[in-house]
Amino acid sequence: MATWGYLGFQDSASPLMEQLIFFHDHTMVVLILIVTFVGYIMFCLSFNFFINRFLLESQEIEIIWTILPAIILIFIAFPSLRLLYLLDEINNPSITLKTMGHQWYWSYEYSDFLELEFDSYMTNLGASNSEFRLLEVDNRVVLPMNSQVRVLVSAADVIHSWTVPALGVKADAVPGRLNQVSFFINRPGLFFGQCSEICGANHSFMPIVIESVSINYFLNWVSSYSESS
Repeated sequence: MATWGYLGFQDSASPLMEQLIFFHDHTMVVLILIVTFVGYIMFCLSFNFFINRFLLESQEIEIIWTILPAIILIFIAFPSLRLLYLLDEINNPSITLKTMGHQWYWSYEYSDFLELEFDSYMTNLGASNSEFRLLEVDNRVVLPMNSQVRVLVSAADVIHSWTVPALGVKADAVPGRLNQVSFFINRPGLFFGQCSEICGANHSFMPIVIESVSINYFLNWVSSYSESS
């Protein structure tokens, strides 16, 4: 959970998000080195510490500041390409969840089980001290941990965006189109998200809550939900 004054990422709950954080840290180190070096050069030039004819006009200098940025970009591009392949689609997910965005709530359907679908609305503001304001919903998405999950995302009216930062997933929900994301939850807990595409007056009031549970608890939840409906 993000809190006031918290400037970093949320704790990762999936291998994908963990790799995204590693890539962010790697890129930030490279950027800090570049900013430090360029700042030092500009400071020295401002006070005429090493201005000479070789620095102002030199073929060697031209070669260096052409090749060096290319090498730096390679060190950033290779980890980025690796992440893109990790984000690729999967062939055999353990469970498939269909997500539909509405103005202004989410509806879910577990396509692997018959008649297991529900709407998820934000609960009343400040209804309980144990609930998170603007984040708690009446029907949570229950998913098994340590299982490959595929989510199919679309919308019924306008463009929405299904986003869960702790899992490293964000997919636009576009009417008439079907987007797909996949993730692997590696620990139990509650993971919160919100619509990340401005979709109307109540855009801020359609949160996402994923409850990660063990596979046995998930199967019992499916059975009890099917019997009650």
